[in-house]
Amino acid sequence: MLLPACGPSTDLPLMTASNPQASSEGEVLFQQGKQAEASGNRKRAIKRYDQAASNFPFAPSAAQARFRQAELLEQSGDRVEAFEAYQKFLIRFQASNLYSSAMASQAKIAQAAADGEIKTSFLGLKSRLDTDKIVGMLDKIRANAPSSPTASKAQFGIGALYQSRGKGNEAIAAYRKLVQDFPDSREAGEGLFRVGAILLQQSERGNQNQANINSAREAFLDHLQRYPGHPKNAEARAQLAKLSNLDIQRSFDIAEFHFKTKQFNSAKFYYTDVVKRGKSGPTVDKARARLAELGNH
Repeated sequence: MLLPACGPSTDLPLMTASNPQASSEGEVLFQQGKQAEASGNRKRAIKRYDQAASNFPFAPSAAQARFRQAELLEQSGDRVEAFEAYQKFLIRFQASNLYSSAMASQAKIAQAAADGEIKTSFLGLKSRLDTDKIVGMLDKIRANAPSSPTASKAQFGIGALYQSRGKGNEAIAAYRKLVQDFPDSREAGEGLFRVGAILLQQSERGNQNQANINSAREAFLDHLQRYPGHPKNAEARAQLAKLSNLDIQRSFDIAEFHFKTKQFNSAKFYYTDVVKRGKSGPTVDKARARLAELGNH
């Protein structure tokens, strides 16, 4: 059968590598894409490149066609579609000399999405991409090169995205996965610090159960032990001091409750705990005064 002048439909069956016709038909589509691009018809060029790569992936220029399709989509501002085109390239053409460039371009798009630079339009209104959509993009970045620095950066990006959108528990889980899977990465120390910071922030907003505070303390201590010399070490120590103050205040509040309800033995126990923990400061002074007031009670 003769091909129509406009080239094959995207519904054509996939040709095999050993079929010479497949190579020639794929090359025809690729050349049509180049001609359309040269004449300024970017939309037609994108379509022809897509047809060449999709229907004739074993043609000599198939990898170049898919890569160029992705580039043109990106240049046109269709960055989500470009991301998917790069993904198709990375899955199908792993031996191509364009592979590293495709990975870098795809990662750049995913980061732009995570940073809120890519918008979606619905009924004329612009809004950020859905969180799950962006997480899916970053997951693909990680999966494409699981042993590369790009993978750890993508995993950190997932945590940062959740954190920026107020999903603290999801952010903690993502950062913990970063530390577990990429303990020696550049991002791991920062990720572990952020685990403690989020837990501490949650405790300051009213979720002051002791398990939450203890988890924050453990995260900061783990950060200091595993990543000595990290730029966040000093801040981690400061946060540990803050947690210690929270513990002291909590003991003092419990002591005050027992004092007001005339449970004096229990009050003494917690006031003493405040004095032992705090050494000095206004709360410690109040605890000492209460102990003096209790006397032989």
